[in-house]
Amino acid sequence: MKWISVVGARPNFMKVAPFCHAIEKYNQDNPTAQIEHILVHTGQHYDDNMSKAFFAALNIPAADINFNIGSGSHAQQVGNAMIAFEEVCLQHKPDLVIVIGDVNATAACSITAKKLGIDVAHIEAGLRSKDRSMPEEINRLVTDSISDALLAPDSFAVENLLREGHDPTSIHLSGNIMIDTLDAQLFKAEKLSLPSGLQVENYVVVTLHRPANVDDSQKLAKIVKALADEAGRGIQIFWPVHPRTHEKLAEFDLLSELEENSNIILDQPIGYHELLRLNLSAKAFLTDSGGLQEECCVVGTPCVTLRDNTERPVTLREHGGTNVLATLDTLAQELSRALKTPRKPFRPENWDGHTAPRMVDALIAS
Repeated sequence: MKWISVVGARPNFMKVAPFCHAIEKYNQDNPTAQIEHILVHTGQHYDDNMSKAFFAALNIPAADINFNIGSGSHAQQVGNAMIAFEEVCLQHKPDLVIVIGDVNATAACSITAKKLGIDVAHIEAGLRSKDRSMPEEINRLVTDSISDALLAPDSFAVENLLREGHDPTSIHLSGNIMIDTLDAQLFKAEKLSLPSGLQVENYVVVTLHRPANVDDSQKLAKIVKALADEAGRGIQIFWPVHPRTHEKLAEFDLLSELEENSNIILDQPIGYHELLRLNLSAKAFLTDSGGLQEECCVVGTPCVTLRDNTERPVTLREHGGTNVLATLDTLAQELSRALKTPRKPFRPENWDGHTAPRMVDALIAS
């Protein structure tokens, strides 16, 4: 058997690590039925701090093939990935292509594989925000519509796939592969010290990068004000600033307001273990990331997601999780509420740290 897995951006790296390790374990246990595994990195995240460092920190094997596509419009990234991936498929002739998540590489490489008659498996299938203005939602819909194996992280995702008419035998409630990484790496995170000056359970961690939140000067100014107001009440704000967000803060003359506040700490993008360590003793989390909604749910951190919708409803408070959605108009209220909410860890079905082996077994059997 020959499998090709594709990663393109940082969220994929945390998901492919346990998958690679599960394949290695399968090969150790089955010496006469080996999986030849090729890891392809399209290079959508091209900064070392956001790519290379993650491979090293999570013990992911070096990519066998790297396209180094880098930045560009959605069409450029998709088109360049399709051209490069077609050559890889023609050369290596895989039996299966595994795509992950909802980045441009996910849609591009699934389409390319199917046009060459190669089966496709989608890790994280069935997630739906129901917001087609999000490029990620288009990538999810396109990928699931042509995938042969749909590896769903939760029961909501399964229901979405069934509602869309997918063959039930192609759907596998495998669980959340991101939690495999969290459980495997937790001991490393727990050994780390907090950044100097941070007080346990007296700080909010902030990660924001989506264009809808950071590309508009008035919106970003409202976010900065909400954070400054909480800082003024004695809550510390720790913000590892995404390069895109830092650029916009500077462009809109908002950096000085943050830098002059002694309770606000701005930092460079940080590693997976460092961010997990912060999560473990944060009072609350403010984010627009999908994966962090899930991690907060499992470790119990109250999470405010600055979005109108989420493709991960299983993490919401009404379903047992720690997450709540907020708009710019409700941000201050929800952040204040989160700071008064006790920690409450919650694990949905199959979020048990053994998702990757279940996925490998499902793909072998299909």
